[in-house]
Amino acid sequence: MDLIINVGLPLSLAIIMLSLGIGLEVADFRRVLSRGYPFAIGAISQIILLPVAAFATVKLFALPPEIAVGFMLLSFCPGGVTSNILSKLAKGDVALSVSLTAVISLLSMLTVPILAAWSIAHFMGEDAPEVSITGLAIALFLITTLPVAIGVSIRHFATGFANRVDAPLSKLATILFVLIVIAALAGNWQLFVDNLSIMGAGLITLNIALLLIGLGLARAANLSWDESKTVSIETGIQNSTLGITLAALITGTESGFSPLALPSAVYGITMYAVALPLILWFRRR
Repeated sequence: MDLIINVGLPLSLAIIMLSLGIGLEVADFRRVLSRGYPFAIGAISQIILLPVAAFATVKLFALPPEIAVGFMLLSFCPGGVTSNILSKLAKGDVALSVSLTAVISLLSMLTVPILAAWSIAHFMGEDAPEVSITGLAIALFLITTLPVAIGVSIRHFATGFANRVDAPLSKLATILFVLIVIAALAGNWQLFVDNLSIMGAGLITLNIALLLIGLGLARAANLSWDESKTVSIETGIQNSTLGITLAALITGTESGFSPLALPSAVYGITMYAVALPLILWFRRR
């Protein structure tokens, strides 16, 4: 288990983020400047409203401290490759989706460590593990920001190679994601069973709320329908692998996967059940 957490988990996340970067172009970052308003709405929804909704859900369901922290860690994670794929399936604005995923994934190196340290201190109090904000930021840079930057560079300087490895790398990232979720659940199986009902209800409620919050904010901001669909998906779909990795980075590996990882692991399953009906509705509109 220690080998999985120390080596397999960071390496898997790095491959997943590399897969994200391989699918990006420099133009995806330039697009933020040319389409600043839709991007700003999506960023506000994802960076500000998402954690606020998670905090309200935690309080509403009176979740145990470690599970509550897990909810908050998940809410701090940006969307990943999945949000881009679902935006495409929903016939949304894929370019906007990619821009939001790319920029917010890079910003997460700065935002996530600070927010994670606050949530742990707030919910766990005296039982909170010591969190090094600087150490967490460096770790996130190495396993998220750097792989994305490498992937974008490969796409820019070796486009042909990037096109060849894009699909296989995406498939590998999907397989690794499934294995990580299974390992996290297996490592906390009894805690998972004991808290499944309340945790599952909380995650599903949060997921539905986030999808609707994103859609409502975008419509209120007079974004186009395609842009609104994308903001909804980017707000409601998080990178659960990053949430599991964050839990491991914060608590260490002495006792296997931390209970802090459980919400992200369960969310990695429930998000599809919640999002797919909305995606089908989006496609028909």
